[in-house]
Amino acid sequence: MRKPPKTEANLTGNVTVLSVSPIPDDHISLKQIIHYSESGVHSGSRWELNKSLRRISAVSVLRQQQIPVVICERDLQPGTWREMLEQVGCLPSPPLLIVSSRLADERLWAEALNLGAWDVLAKPFDKREVIRAVTSAWLHWTGRFSAWARQARKATASAAMPQARTVQMQLQYPI
Repeated sequence: MRKPPKTEANLTGNVTVLSVSPIPDDHISLKQIIHYSESGVHSGSRWELNKSLRRISAVSVLRQQQIPVVICERDLQPGTWREMLEQVGCLPSPPLLIVSSRLADERLWAEALNLGAWDVLAKPFDKREVIRAVTSAWLHWTGRFSAWARQARKATASAAMPQARTVQMQLQYPI
């Protein structure tokens, strides 16, 4: 089995993460990891952590601010990570959701990934694992939107192409 390519080397820019958890220690741990990442591993980037204790306030923040990565506790009160995933999926630029849990077992992994979550993080958080998950989500999110922009430019540039092909085919194959 091949190892995935390293993504840490080409990470520059602002990396914004929203932590959604009713557990204050989650926010403290993530803040320490993000500070470590910004000053060490990804010194060419600026990492920012926004915090929310509840799903409702998190969705409100996401409607006002474009945040590419959300780390969401499995058990929110009220609600669950599934409801969070459903609500962020309706946003114009939906962030990628990473589910966190002390009980990050195979069942949660399978369910989360099958329903569209980006990744699952076990708690207590491992620095390297958080950095890997956030980095890959951020790179995918930024690449996805730049790819959409390229496709939109191609579509507008080649709008006249189907007519040209039709004329050329009629010349080559007279009826």
